[in-house]
Amino acid sequence: MSKTIHIIGAGLAGSEAAWQAAQAGAKVVLHEMRPVKKTDAHHTDHCAELVCSNSFRSDDATVSSIGVLHEEMRRCDSIILRKGDEHKVPAGSALAVDRDGFSAAVTEAIHSHPNITVERGEITEVPSADWGLTIIATGPLTSDSLSKSIRQHTGEEYLAFFDAIAPIVHTESIDMTKAWFQSRYDKPGPGGTGKDYINCPMSQEQYYAFIDALLAGDKTEFKEWEKDTPYFDGCLPIEVMAERGRETLAFGPMKPVGLTNPHAPDVKPYAIVQLRQDNKLGTLFNIVGFQTKLKYGAQTDIFRMIPGLENAEFARLGGIHRNTFIKSPILLDDALRLKTAPHIRFAGQVTGVEGYVESAAIGLLAGRFAAAEALGTAFTPPPVTTALGALLSHITGGAESESFQPMNINFGLLPMPEGRVKKKDRKAYYCERALRDIDAWLGQAKAA
Repeated sequence: MSKTIHIIGAGLAGSEAAWQAAQAGAKVVLHEMRPVKKTDAHHTDHCAELVCSNSFRSDDATVSSIGVLHEEMRRCDSIILRKGDEHKVPAGSALAVDRDGFSAAVTEAIHSHPNITVERGEITEVPSADWGLTIIATGPLTSDSLSKSIRQHTGEEYLAFFDAIAPIVHTESIDMTKAWFQSRYDKPGPGGTGKDYINCPMSQEQYYAFIDALLAGDKTEFKEWEKDTPYFDGCLPIEVMAERGRETLAFGPMKPVGLTNPHAPDVKPYAIVQLRQDNKLGTLFNIVGFQTKLKYGAQTDIFRMIPGLENAEFARLGGIHRNTFIKSPILLDDALRLKTAPHIRFAGQVTGVEGYVESAAIGLLAGRFAAAEALGTAFTPPPVTTALGALLSHITGGAESESFQPMNINFGLLPMPEGRVKKKDRKAYYCERALRDIDAWLGQAKAA
């Protein structure tokens, strides 16, 4: 078997897998079909292009599960976190990045690595064992031909849901006589000041008019084969949330807590729309939580009902695309290998993890697993008390296979505390234990 590792897909997971394997000393060929064949969601041929939000979510490694995953990956020399840190933009307590600068930097790092060769062109079939070790990291937009081949190899039908894309607004078109800068509870985050979001307030009357417009707006019509595909609850289109009840948004992404309108400090808004910086220059802001399947014309009309956005100019309108994933708990072993074809590994969102960082995390592990196998060295998975280990355990057997759905990292995936820990102290306990155990695991790997 060839010692070269082939990785299909140069998204977050594929790029991270290539980096980890190459850093370990393995030779890597990274296959990416763009720009030879395009997708409905990507706009460039860059590695690790962010097609939805520009946020990696909370960066707090003291009480946040995703923040702990960030820190674990940093300690594992993640290229995604390294370039994310280098290209961060203000976003309260979250880590958000300048999407263009970030993906360009990842692309440069991948192309300049001496152990990585990038080949452009579509891979239409699951490679045979003659190719050697292969990682499939094609993500939510796996091409139809490769999807068909994977389905034939796994013997299992794909599960699917829709990911929706939030719109991006030109900052200069926002009316700051109505909107203002502030993070919830004035909390600063990486590179932030506590005034990292633009806030647009709504009265009760304005809010209900907005909800009515959302419900009545023209939506994208799905193809017949897409109609029964469920959404992932963590990325619901805003109009779908509105359909669940008129107050759903006011208690969700538009909740008016931790914020004070300096233009009318004595008036409590009924709801607030937040926009988060989308690029380092601060010239673009995306509307937080406003994933949508509204048609373009409806989007511009309805979103301009938001106070402060009456004259908004959109750099990108919202969109929607299908997302596919396999039943990993019954298809993959604990080293991410396809049980029926162990020369094949899967990584990223196609394995049933949800989120940019989670996808990259599984790529990180797949790259390290594959490199160890190619080089004939030992590789022990991280302990389940870590965020990396908990994610791996969940998708390779910890989840109920029949009801398996995409999952973000959360403390519910980690083992309960050993001994008694007060409920209010549990998050801190999980974080401290995870970072202690990831350091011990890395130390053992280095010693080996």
